[in-house]
Amino acid sequence: MHMRFVLALCLWGTGLAAETTGPKEGTLVVVGGGRMGHEIVREFIDAAGGIDQPFVILPTALEGEDWGDSYRHRSFLMRAGARDVTVLHTRDPQIANTDEFQAPLIRARGVWIDGGRQWRLADAYQGTKTEQALHAVLARGGVIGGSSAGATIQGSYLVRGAPEGNQIMMAPGHEVGFGFVRNCAVDQHVIARLRQDDLAPVIAAHPELLGLGIDEGTAIIVRGGHLRVVGTSAVLIHHRSLSPQPDGKSYEMLWAGGEYDLPARRIVKAVPPSPPSARRLHRAAVTPEPSRP
Repeated sequence: MHMRFVLALCLWGTGLAAETTGPKEGTLVVVGGGRMGHEIVREFIDAAGGIDQPFVILPTALEGEDWGDSYRHRSFLMRAGARDVTVLHTRDPQIANTDEFQAPLIRARGVWIDGGRQWRLADAYQGTKTEQALHAVLARGGVIGGSSAGATIQGSYLVRGAPEGNQIMMAPGHEVGFGFVRNCAVDQHVIARLRQDDLAPVIAAHPELLGLGIDEGTAIIVRGGHLRVVGTSAVLIHHRSLSPQPDGKSYEMLWAGGEYDLPARRIVKAVPPSPPSARRLHRAAVTPEPSRP
C-alpha cells in the first residue's frame, strides 16, 4: 500500500488532520467542470501575475497521449494571450520522479490541471518529485487551478477515484488526493448531474472531512483558510456539525459572491442566488443530465 495513503489513514484515525485549510501561500482555483467564464479565467491568470508569466498544463487525467503544440494552442491560456505555456505529461511515476521531468514546474507561476479521471493523476504523480514541485509552486506564491478531475485531485480525500467507474465515491487504494486543501473532499458537476447528496456518505464515513461540491461553471478561490465563490452557480458544503437545514437538505449552499471560513466551517458572507442561477438549479432538478466522468 502506498505509504502516503497509509499516513493519511493514520491521520484521519487520530484526528491530527482536523483543520481544513488551503495553502499558507499561493492560491487555488478549483472549478466544478463545465464552461469556464471569463471571471474564472481572469482569477487564475491574475493570481499567477498575468499572461507574461510561465504556465504549465497537466493533461494527464484525460485519455490519450497526443498533447503536442495543437493541444497547447487550443488551451484557454494561449487563447487568453499567454505565450510561455508548457504541457507536462507522463503516466509513469518513475519518470514523474525525475528532476528532468518536473523541471518546468520549478519556474512555473501557474499550473492548470485538466479534467478527465482523477485516478490517472494520482497513479502518475503521487509520492513523486512532480507532486512535491506542485506544492512548491504554491509555497512560493503561485497558483494551481483545475476543473472537474483537476478539481477533485486538489482535496486531501479523493472521491470518485475508482478506475472502474466514476459513480464509486470511496475507492480503497484511490482515496488520497494531492491535499492542496487539507482535510477536505472535493466533488464536481454537482447540480448539473444531480450529485447534490453524493458527498453525504463520504462525510458519514469520514466525519472529520469538509465536503465541497462545486457546480459547473463555478469555482472556489482558496487562499489559506478563506474560500470565495465565483462563477454562475453554487458550492454545496457538507460537514458533520452542520445543523439540519430547514428544507431537509444535508448541505448548505454558498452562491457566487459568497465567502467561507474553512477552519471555522462557517459562512462569513452569504449572497442570494441570481435569477439565472436559480433557474439553472430548477432546470437541473427537472431535466437530469446523464452522469459522465
